[in-house]
Amino acid sequence: MQVPLAFEFQANQTFASYFAGSNAEIVMQLQALADDGQEQQIFVWGDAGCGKTHLLQACCQQAKLNNKEPFYFKFNQPLPDPAMLEGLEEMDLVVFDDIQYLAGNNDWELALFAFYNSHRQNGHKLLLAADGPPKFLPIVLPDLKTRMSWGLTLKIQRLNDDEILEALQVKARHLGFDLSPLVGRFLLNHYVHDFPALWQLLEKIDQATLAAKRKLTIPFLKQILADESKTSESEVFKADC
Repeated sequence: MQVPLAFEFQANQTFASYFAGSNAEIVMQLQALADDGQEQQIFVWGDAGCGKTHLLQACCQQAKLNNKEPFYFKFNQPLPDPAMLEGLEEMDLVVFDDIQYLAGNNDWELALFAFYNSHRQNGHKLLLAADGPPKFLPIVLPDLKTRMSWGLTLKIQRLNDDEILEALQVKARHLGFDLSPLVGRFLLNHYVHDFPALWQLLEKIDQATLAAKRKLTIPFLKQILADESKTSESEVFKADC
């Protein structure tokens, strides 16, 4: 048996640090999956930046707390060798993120189909995520497409502005600083509504407030955003060089 590739847990991506908003039902279902609930497979989908990866990481960490052996892998291009699936059928919970990148790759579709059969026969759990539901993924192998529709298929809803503000406040408190509604509204009006970028910015704000030993105010936030803009411009300049 091939030893599965190791993956790094993102310690800050837990259920406790995720603001569910209108996605409370999805959080409940994923917690049940990690807690050895009845569902054997869940497929979640949603637009980029809606929090899929956070939820998948949280599910893995919850399973680990329950003395289960989880495995997480986020696909991208170029694809790894399908041989990485060897041995994964023994894992209690296998989580595949961004599986839309596998669609149309014959070797990967066949390998994943074989994995499905052996993993399910072992009674283990599977969690999949993509940017669209199974029926709209350009999977060529019909039997694989059918298997992806087994179990629950859940769509992650995008948060509205009020929910995004509350999510930012929850994340800020988790990091250790307060984000007032006034400062939060200013941030939303002057920064992109992209969750990965917002989370990275909150971490930089946390570092800035700690270094300066200052409370976060709008003038201080303007300074941080200006510094962030200069840093981004500098990185672009270096790349062009």
